[in-house]
Amino acid sequence: MKEIRFGVIGAGLMGREFASAAGRWHHLLDQPARPVITAVCDVNAGAREWFTRNLPTVKLSTGDAAAVLASPEVDAVYIAVPHDLHADLYVRAIGAGKHLLGEKPFGIDLPACERILAAARAAPGVVVRCSSEFPFFPGTQRVIGMIRDKAFGRILDVEAGFRHSSDLDPSKPINWKRRVATCGEYGVMGDLGMHTVHIPLRFGWKPASVHAILSKVVETRPDGKGGTAPCETWDNARLTCRVRADAGYEFPLVIRTERISPGDMDTWSLAVRGTNACAEFTTKRPRTLRLLEYTAGAEQAWREIDLGYESQAKAITGHIFEFGFPDAILQMWAAFTAEVAGASPAFGCAT
Repeated sequence: MKEIRFGVIGAGLMGREFASAAGRWHHLLDQPARPVITAVCDVNAGAREWFTRNLPTVKLSTGDAAAVLASPEVDAVYIAVPHDLHADLYVRAIGAGKHLLGEKPFGIDLPACERILAAARAAPGVVVRCSSEFPFFPGTQRVIGMIRDKAFGRILDVEAGFRHSSDLDPSKPINWKRRVATCGEYGVMGDLGMHTVHIPLRFGWKPASVHAILSKVVETRPDGKGGTAPCETWDNARLTCRVRADAGYEFPLVIRTERISPGDMDTWSLAVRGTNACAEFTTKRPRTLRLLEYTAGAEQAWREIDLGYESQAKAITGHIFEFGFPDAILQMWAAFTAEVAGASPAFGCAT
């Protein structure tokens, strides 16, 4: 099996999740390549220590991203750093010839995004993809298959959302996601939006118009120094979009990105309703797909399908067992690694 040597830039929460998935590679079957983490970069030496303690393959531990990008021991990088650093690091990684799996958003604003896209166009041999795990859940894959098969008939409406309640507590200290300079003026839309638009955009459901209702729920937060600081970015956003289908008709697409959604721990959802079928899936109930299939003149009734472990990249787990977030990361990374190895997964990572 071909080895692809990875550097992880950003050794925080997602960097550790990514590295942990590499340790589970034997969980997958019939893969064309496997990742080996050879480098880690973070300005926090304590964060890097987790990698060097748990991954004997790491040969380079540094606080300087340039060292990772210059290393001949690194073929590809996963980058998970604050949003204001994305454009510079992504452009440098692509320019160094390193295949890139980057976190969203691809740019803190439009000029930053255009810089990254220009770098990608100038290096067609470099695989550049955006991290988006939720489409790899079995329920989402079922919905994706229905879209491909045109099983929904005429689309009535689509709703995609990503909601959590981690910022409901007003006493939570301010962080970089509350600053325009580090998170971007679009706030929650840039931070969570990729996860909601991944499937609609992949199937050409591009909005022709957008009506947005944006909310700043918590105006100030503790600054960690005994005072308060203003929250500059949006907490919640609901976008109602008008999409023109290939068949010539229009339908509404609703996008919801919310940091303050009481009771939601980390909930991603997708619902598609059509004249022939309707489907709903949410990570709040990861084993359940709600489905309505309609025949003219027949009764209309929703049914629930209890999903097992159905994955794109075949795994050792039995069909009757559950699929979870670590599995989605593993599947996403398998799709990216396969592309770097020259294969073409049926469902690849977000471009």
